[in-house]
Amino acid sequence: MEIPVEFLLEKTIIVVAVFTVSLVIAMYSTYAERKVSALLQDRIGPNRAGPLGLLQPVADGVKFFMKEEIIPSSANKFLFVLGPSLAMMTACLTGAVIPWGSTLEINGSIVPLQVTDLNIGVLYIFAVVSIGVYGVMIGGWASNNKFSLMGAIRASSQMISYEIAMGLSIIALIMTTGSLSIRDIVEQQVDGHWNIIYQPLGFFIFMVCAFAECNRTPFDLPECEAELVGGYHTEYSSMKLGLYLFSEYINMFISSAVMSAFFFGGYDIPYIEKLGLDHNLVTILGTGFFFFKIVLFIFLFMWVRWTLPRFRYDQLMNLGWKIMIPLAIINIILTGSGILLFK
Repeated sequence: MEIPVEFLLEKTIIVVAVFTVSLVIAMYSTYAERKVSALLQDRIGPNRAGPLGLLQPVADGVKFFMKEEIIPSSANKFLFVLGPSLAMMTACLTGAVIPWGSTLEINGSIVPLQVTDLNIGVLYIFAVVSIGVYGVMIGGWASNNKFSLMGAIRASSQMISYEIAMGLSIIALIMTTGSLSIRDIVEQQVDGHWNIIYQPLGFFIFMVCAFAECNRTPFDLPECEAELVGGYHTEYSSMKLGLYLFSEYINMFISSAVMSAFFFGGYDIPYIEKLGLDHNLVTILGTGFFFFKIVLFIFLFMWVRWTLPRFRYDQLMNLGWKIMIPLAIINIILTGSGILLFK
């Protein structure tokens, strides 16, 4: 079967656009992180590189590229390089199934603002996220450093623990929507019928688990500098360290996009269709509103980081196994009961 050139060109443009936007947002999330922390701590934050410090992420990127590449002599060199590469690759792959907007009409053809609409998009995201833990584990083990190894062990046990509760919270959402396609889930929330109304407990569980999956404070035990120097990336420098840091911010961006799509309607602006606006304009406004929701979630990630102290490791594991998983199971039971009673 021959694939049309126009189709390949269209998909290539969308892939490049999603990849570029993800990298740019990851870059400027570091700038936003410093500005938010400065705001919460009554400081100024970066203000030297460019107007208002807006070129600080560019300066940081140049610094990473210019720093000396160091690989410990006792490290497994192949795996040492593979770890951050795998972490970055899996972080970027998750954006492929997220619908960033509705459709655009260009020269009579319909262009969906989504790389691909898999009918198992939810499973795809969980599969890619599950592979992402290997990037941390491989990097920590290949460093041949006890602090790196302890950080990798912490990361793997933490991610596995919270992925269970996250998956269970999504099961309740799938019971409500009846679909594994992310576009279908978003389309079912049009005109303000957002899933946060029907699944508030599921959203809370998913959000807490997203913090843990992204290794964000108060769940940043894998890189706890007070105990492990730098955790799994202690031995990393230059752009290999940059890949780990970038992957964390891309994961934060994708997690915010997934929460917005699953529970807050994605690109839906309630009742905008009743205004009689042009379809393309509605799509553009919807995409802008989607990114506005994402920015709010990213701000929440940063606000929590600079407000709450990190947990002890036993507290983190107790929260995952003794609170989050039971709550997720209770949420499934309540959802099933509600479906039987009211549908």
